[in-house]
Amino acid sequence: MSEDALVIFTPSGKRGRFAHGTPVLQAARSLGVDLDSVCGGRGICSKCQITPGYGEFPKHGVTVEPGALSEWNAVEDRYNRIRGLKEGRRLGCQAKVMGDIVIDVPPESQVHKQVIRKSATERDIAMDPATRSFYVEVEEPDMHIPTGDFERLKRALQDQWKIKDVTADLTILRKLQTVLRKGEWKVTAILNQGNHDEAHRILDLFPGYAEEPLYGLAVDLGSTTIAAHLCDLSTGKVLASSGLMNPQIRFGEDLMSRVSYAMMNPGGDVEMTRAVREAINNLVLSISEEAGISPGQIYEMVIVFNPVMHHLFLGIDPVELGQAPFALATSDSLTLDARALDLTAMNHNARVYVLPCIAGHVGADAAAVALSEEPNKSKDMVLIVDVGTNAEILLGNESRVLACSSPTGPAFEGAQISSGQRAAPGAIERITIDPITKEPRFRVIGSELWSDEPGFTEATATTGITGICGSGIIEAVAEMRMAGLVDASGLIGGPDQTGTPRAEPHGRTFSYLIHDASAEGGPRITVTQGDIRAIQLAKSALYAGAKLLMDAMGIDHVDRVTLAGAFGAHISPKHAMVLGMIPDVPLDHVSSAGNAAGTGARIALLNRAARDQIEATVHEIHKVETAIEPRFQEHFVNASAIPNAVNHFPELAKVVTLPDVSFNTGGSGGGEGRRRRR
Repeated sequence: MSEDALVIFTPSGKRGRFAHGTPVLQAARSLGVDLDSVCGGRGICSKCQITPGYGEFPKHGVTVEPGALSEWNAVEDRYNRIRGLKEGRRLGCQAKVMGDIVIDVPPESQVHKQVIRKSATERDIAMDPATRSFYVEVEEPDMHIPTGDFERLKRALQDQWKIKDVTADLTILRKLQTVLRKGEWKVTAILNQGNHDEAHRILDLFPGYAEEPLYGLAVDLGSTTIAAHLCDLSTGKVLASSGLMNPQIRFGEDLMSRVSYAMMNPGGDVEMTRAVREAINNLVLSISEEAGISPGQIYEMVIVFNPVMHHLFLGIDPVELGQAPFALATSDSLTLDARALDLTAMNHNARVYVLPCIAGHVGADAAAVALSEEPNKSKDMVLIVDVGTNAEILLGNESRVLACSSPTGPAFEGAQISSGQRAAPGAIERITIDPITKEPRFRVIGSELWSDEPGFTEATATTGITGICGSGIIEAVAEMRMAGLVDASGLIGGPDQTGTPRAEPHGRTFSYLIHDASAEGGPRITVTQGDIRAIQLAKSALYAGAKLLMDAMGIDHVDRVTLAGAFGAHISPKHAMVLGMIPDVPLDHVSSAGNAAGTGARIALLNRAARDQIEATVHEIHKVETAIEPRFQEHFVNASAIPNAVNHFPELAKVVTLPDVSFNTGGSGGGEGRRRRR
C-alpha cells in the first residue's frame, strides 16, 4: 500500500494526495475545499459532515475500497446517538484518510452556500391546473337504497361537476365517512386529473366548503443542480424558488460517468436513485419553509430531466442509455404516486407528472424547453441552446424542428477548473481585461461593485474572493483572447510575448494571474492552460452539436439564438461568440430565456392543455444523434480554435477585433512555444 492516498472532493472537483491518517477536514482545508467547521475539529458542531463514496469511479480513475476511511470512532458514535447522522454521513474532523477516496461535501456543510441561479421567469400562463378543489353536496345514506358513501360522492361529482371516473386510495376511504358526517354531507374534494382518459384521483377531502390552499412544484432535475418553483395552483403565482446541488455528483460529474458507476458497481443505480430522491425531499421541506406553508399542502409535482436523470429518478437502471442505440425504458409522459417514488415530504397522496422524453439522449428537459420557447411556432430559424453539464439544442421554425444533446461536461459549471467553484458568494462571476495593460477587473457574487471601485474590499470582506465560477471562467477565457493573452489555438503566451508579468510559468505552460491573496492566507486565482483546454472541449462539443443540426437542416446560418439555463442568464452574447460557443449572428439577435426547462415544467404544472400539446409536439421533433454522426468529430476539431478554425464570424467582427497573435513558436519559459502545431 502506498504511503499516501488520492482524495477527490465533490462537487468542487478539487483533489490532492495525503498521508494515511490525515483527517478529512485537514485535507479539505489544505485544498481550499469549502467544508465548514466551528468547533475546531472536536466533533461538537457537526458542520463538517461529509459523504464518502465507495466503488469504481471511472471518471476520476479510482477504485474506492471499503476501508478508505478510518472506522467510526467514539466521538462519531456519541454524536450519532445523541443527535443522529444521516445514513452514510461521517464527521470530516474525525474520519481519517486511509486510501483513495471520493468525498462529497453536502450543501449544508458548505460555508459558502451554492447559489442556484435558476429563478422563475415571468410568464403569462392560462390557468387550468390538473389539481383542483371541488365542492359537492352528497346525498345522505338511505337504508332502502343500499349504496356506499364513496359511490354517492362519485355520483355527486358527476351530477354537479360532470366529472366521471373518480378513484381514491385506501387513505381517502378511511377518512371519507368521518369527513362526510362532520361536514353534514357537504365536502370539498381535492382532485387530480390524470393524462388523457385516466380517472380523476381524489387526493384529499375536507368537511364543508374549504378554501384549502393548493400548491404544486415545478422541478428541473439537472445533472449538477436541482431547481424548484413552488406555485399556487389557484393563481399561478410563484411563492418561492429554491435549489440545491444534485448529490449524484459524487458518483460522477457527467452523465456517462454515472452510467459507468451503475455498470461497475452492483446496486450503484439504486444508490444514486436513493440519493436524488432524498435531495428532492429535502428541497420540498426547505422551499416550504421559505414560503411559510406546510409541505402537506403540496399536492402535485411536475418534473423534467435528461434521460439518465429520468431513469435514475424513476429507479430504472440507466445501462441501456450508455450504449447504442440508447434505448429509453419509456419515452412517454407518466403520472405517478409520489409515495411510489419515496417522495414522502409532500402530501401523502401527491401526484407526480413526468414530461415525455424526445429520444435516448434528449430528455424531458428539452421537451420542457420546447414547450416554453415554442420553436415549432417560430417564423424565423431559431437555435435554442440549454447549456449545462449536458447541453440540449433545438433548431427549427414552424416547418420543422430538430434536436440533439451534446456532452459539454462540467467546465461551464466551474468544475474541472483549477480555481473553479460552484456559483456561491465570493466567486468571480464577471471579468474584463484591459487589452493595453493586461490588468483584470472583476466582480464577485454577493457584491455589485467591481474590484477597482471604492468600497470593494469592504463589500467582499465577509465572503472573501474564493474562486471563479462557470460564468467567470467563460468570460475570463474570452477576455484573454480579446486582450491578446491567448491565441486562436488556445495557447497562453508567456510574459515576454504578452507584455505582462501576470502571464506566469506553470510547469511546461503558462497561466494568467487574476487575483493573489496568498499574503493574507487567501487563494491565488489563475487561469491555467488546462483550464483553457477544458473550456475548449466544452464549447467545441456545444458548437459541433449546433453545426450538426444546421447540416441536417441544410443551412449555414441561423436568424437568432436563444440561450437557456443558468448560463444563458449570466453570460453576455459577446463573450459566448468570442469563444465560438454559438454560431455567428448579430449580437442583438441573441437573447436569454432564463431557466426555460423550469418554465416549461411550470407551464405543464399550471395548464393541462400544455401537457397534451408537448406530448404531441415531441413526436414531431426529429432527433439527431451526435454520438454516431461522423461529422461531429470534424466540427468538434474545427471548433477547438477560438472562435473557430474554418467558420467565419463576420457579425462578431463588426464589434470585436481579435488580436492576430500566435504563441506556437518561439518564446521563452514554459516550453509551450516549442510544441508543434497539430
